[in-house]
Amino acid sequence: MRVQRCKGTRDLSPGEMNRFRLIEGGFRDCCLKGGYQEIRTPTLEYLHLFTSTGTLTPGKLSKVYSFLDWDGWSGERVVLRPDATIPVARSYIDSPGESELARLFYVANIFIFEETGKENREIWQCGVELIGAGSTVADVELITLAMDVLKKLGLKEMELRLSHSGLIRALLTRFGLSPQEQASVFDRILDGDQTALTRLTARTPELDETLTPLLDLKGQSPGFLRNLKSLFNRDLPEFEPALNNFIEIVELLETLGYDYRIDIASGRGFEYYTGVIFQVFAGEEVVAGGGRYDDLIPLIGGRQVPASGFALYVDNLMDLITPEALDGQLPERVLIRYVEDRPETVRESFRVARCLRDAGYAAELDLGGQVPADFGGQASTDLRWVVDVQSQPPQFAITDLTSQKRSETNNIDEVVVLLGEKRV
Repeated sequence: MRVQRCKGTRDLSPGEMNRFRLIEGGFRDCCLKGGYQEIRTPTLEYLHLFTSTGTLTPGKLSKVYSFLDWDGWSGERVVLRPDATIPVARSYIDSPGESELARLFYVANIFIFEETGKENREIWQCGVELIGAGSTVADVELITLAMDVLKKLGLKEMELRLSHSGLIRALLTRFGLSPQEQASVFDRILDGDQTALTRLTARTPELDETLTPLLDLKGQSPGFLRNLKSLFNRDLPEFEPALNNFIEIVELLETLGYDYRIDIASGRGFEYYTGVIFQVFAGEEVVAGGGRYDDLIPLIGGRQVPASGFALYVDNLMDLITPEALDGQLPERVLIRYVEDRPETVRESFRVARCLRDAGYAAELDLGGQVPADFGGQASTDLRWVVDVQSQPPQFAITDLTSQKRSETNNIDEVVVLLGEKRV
């Protein structure tokens, strides 16, 4: 019986892995140049890391992969990480002598159960966490870093959507809900329940006229928010701190030349966030998201420290990478054939391969099947050149599979020179 792969998982072909590495490489390059350092956390974490502080919604916690880590006498329940930010925060707390400010990035997979098995249950992310900075500048640094990475990957038509968790939480307080009720409604909002806030306004019609502009909050300028602020200062003063913070962020983004759309209801999936929330769309696809989560680290046993972060959704991005984006990203491929199966030609073939690899080429020995024997027509792979190693002079023959032109030489170093000339 043929054994199939697990539902909700995927194999990445060589072509898909090229796109994966392009995303990872572009992301890593931008992070390192921005002063961020790479971190890697375990795939397994204790379940109580995610449950003891209520950092994930009940809907999310019902979809974790958990099992008992049994040691013969007792055990503790562990999970395949359903979130990448919380383990990084745990690592920050665990690190002795960690500096006040930490700029960290990672590439990690997370696991979320999906009932049908038609959607991915293993999800790849490239993420950034900025711990120890609570300013507007820190928020905008993360947003612009995410946009810069996506631009580097060749995405052109992107939409930045902004929301603010502080406004949603202030709204729930205004409805007079208990802390438990607020948490429940906030979870439903962020799990995508579009009717949660509508039902609340129906219960308090006296607030409907004032709160409707907030629930329908969609705009593209700081002035739009300032108009709301003048309304809320009179009727809802508790909204002022979050609104002021939101205005400062969009003003700085506008000064830097970034377009955005304000959408107060676009915070789905950011359960533990406390401040600005942002998402980046490419068409209908969400390709990045993040925001501020100042309360998370103290919730899992650390000191009170501001923090924010974002993630790029690699699985979604891979489908948007064009073949043109890969141009120049991979080494040019050269096939090396020994014409006669003799010890000296085989030995010389290995020498040629080593020389070409040192020069930056992908040099592979011919093991059969890589290219038509007569070089006629299209090569069977994306090979650019074939180098024949012969026992009689001329020892090396170079064939350009694009032009079908052939060059010959007896000097191994000249092989590299000839290939360089043919690149132009």
